[in-house]
Amino acid sequence: MNHVSEILLSLFILNLGTAFGAGLYETKIVLPRWFHKTTDGYRVNAAAMRDLDSGRSFWAFVTTGPLTLLTLANLVFAWQSQQPDHSGWMAAALVALLERVGTFAFFIPTAIKLGKADQLAPAQASRKVTLWLNANYIRNALTLIASLLALRALAIGV
Repeated sequence: MNHVSEILLSLFILNLGTAFGAGLYETKIVLPRWFHKTTDGYRVNAAAMRDLDSGRSFWAFVTTGPLTLLTLANLVFAWQSQQPDHSGWMAAALVALLERVGTFAFFIPTAIKLGKADQLAPAQASRKVTLWLNANYIRNALTLIASLLALRALAIGV
């Protein structure tokens, strides 16, 4: 493995680990402030979403830009790797790419819509929140899997 590959893979691992930890924090601390469980579903605290605005104040600087670029760079370098067992690195980049696509296709647009929840019917907002919360577990799992695969790839030196 050349130095550029090692650096890219190491940065990828660091960023994935940060994203995973922040995702767990968001799940436990932030999302309960945004979404309140009621007897008939969820209510959205749009004011709390706008006040915190973690998408622009945190995620943009951790994952939206950096993790996306690192994922694409690692995908290219893993693809071009001449190492005999580079499949773990490739798998890590593909899993992270799947998470990134899900984030751009679902999480970001849904967060924007939920930030304007006062314009949504309560039942519609509740369905979006339920889908968000369930999909968020999958997103966190994908980030963890990508991180573990990337760590394994670095450990075996692909």
